[in-house]
Amino acid sequence: MVKLVLVLGDQLSPEIAALRRADKASDVVVMAEVASEAEYVPHHPLKIAFLFTAMRKFASELRENGWTVAYTKLDDPENAGSVPGELLRHAEKYGAEKVLATEPGEFRLIEALHDTPLDVTLLPDDRFLCSHAEFSEWAEGRKALRMEYFYREMRRKTGLLMDGDKPEGGQWNFDHDNRKPAKSDLFREEPPKPRADDVLGEVLDLVEARFGGNFGALRPFPYQTDRAGALHALDHFITHGLPDFGAYQDAMLQDDPYLYHAVIALYLNAGLLGVLEICKKAEAAYYQGRAPLNSVEGFIRQIIGWREFVRGIYFREGPDYTNHNVLNHQRKLPNVYWGAKTHMNCMAQAIGQTQDLAYAHHIQRLMITGNFALLAGVDPIEVHRWYLAVYADAYEWVEAPNVIGMSQFADGGVVASKPYVSSGAYIDRMSDYCKSCRYRVKDKTGPDACPFNLLYWYFLIRHRERFQSNPRMAQMYRTFDKMDDRHCQTVLREADAFLDRLERGETV
Repeated sequence: MVKLVLVLGDQLSPEIAALRRADKASDVVVMAEVASEAEYVPHHPLKIAFLFTAMRKFASELRENGWTVAYTKLDDPENAGSVPGELLRHAEKYGAEKVLATEPGEFRLIEALHDTPLDVTLLPDDRFLCSHAEFSEWAEGRKALRMEYFYREMRRKTGLLMDGDKPEGGQWNFDHDNRKPAKSDLFREEPPKPRADDVLGEVLDLVEARFGGNFGALRPFPYQTDRAGALHALDHFITHGLPDFGAYQDAMLQDDPYLYHAVIALYLNAGLLGVLEICKKAEAAYYQGRAPLNSVEGFIRQIIGWREFVRGIYFREGPDYTNHNVLNHQRKLPNVYWGAKTHMNCMAQAIGQTQDLAYAHHIQRLMITGNFALLAGVDPIEVHRWYLAVYADAYEWVEAPNVIGMSQFADGGVVASKPYVSSGAYIDRMSDYCKSCRYRVKDKTGPDACPFNLLYWYFLIRHRERFQSNPRMAQMYRTFDKMDDRHCQTVLREADAFLDRLERGETV
């Protein structure tokens, strides 16, 4: 009997579990561009265009390899508008009752598939190194779940950068070598641009007509849309970016959105690249003398350490994870996040880059846009939905722990041991943003004071009862306690006034 084989837009790999289990001779692959997936948050047009184009090209590859593919375009008049609806429509068409699917990366879609009247078999997504069961076994009985110790287990499991049973270079983590500010360099290589083709052109026109009002630019389109292009982007990074990635991975420059970053997360998360093929290419660059250990270790840690860790957290915590708000932050997401004018140059740069590219690197997300939202007391659910909408690499399994946990500390410490807050001094040290800002990063109070300075101390004051006993924050409170009362009252008064202006929608 015919079975339907569901392939989602972030499962564009011929080795995906559902395809491996299916029978090419009799089963039908179902792929669909549906409104429910494109509209559940206001996705960046580049994200939609990337996925629709990559999906269409992957469907063509499957057909060339002998699969029967039922592909539904967004503007197909028979489009049912949802993944379950498309499965039901094709089940009737082909006389199928059973569906093979690889587990989605978002609970809302898992629940939607379980609610269909069809017999749906969800197979584990074994593109990841660590299964749900393995992560639960590792986490069981631990007082705190910290990525560093999980990462070491992944190094041992994969053998990456291992010298027998010891880490290459005698230590697991070279992060202390990876915090240098970058200098402007006109000769730094950018990621390779894609070639125009008919499939991409058709999708761009469709997305422009349907989602042109969403936050974000659509043209020029900057990303690869098939496996060959993704491999080209990876090889380009290994050659041109990886050697200096480690030292400058936390740096930010006003006119250089990419620096030495790989910009391949969107390909990896969509299935165009695999975890081990990426890491092994990086490892080979180290052993061949083409990249230093601190760069290669830092890069591999992001993939087999952090990426696998946050997926484990997401599925361990369950569907209610995104509703966590232990700090009781209630402020609406400010208009600046949707492109409204701001005098804060760091925010303007990070959000402007996001608007143009559906991309910002991890420090821009954590220590600029995330830091500001946390300091300003923005509702973490609104912050979560924004990140999910605006970045081309964002799916809830990876985005939610990074935002709810790491960025907003809304989970109370499940992911992070302390909130990632900073004053303007950190931004000034790691970027060139402050040099051309209307605010003065050295001013702690007054009309020209950097808002990050005001809000940093305001945050610590508001949440002192929760954080003053945290050993990683003790120095912050010791510094605060040395301030005179008059200065503290000024900070509170000026921070309140700033937040009032922010809430009224004034330009800040």
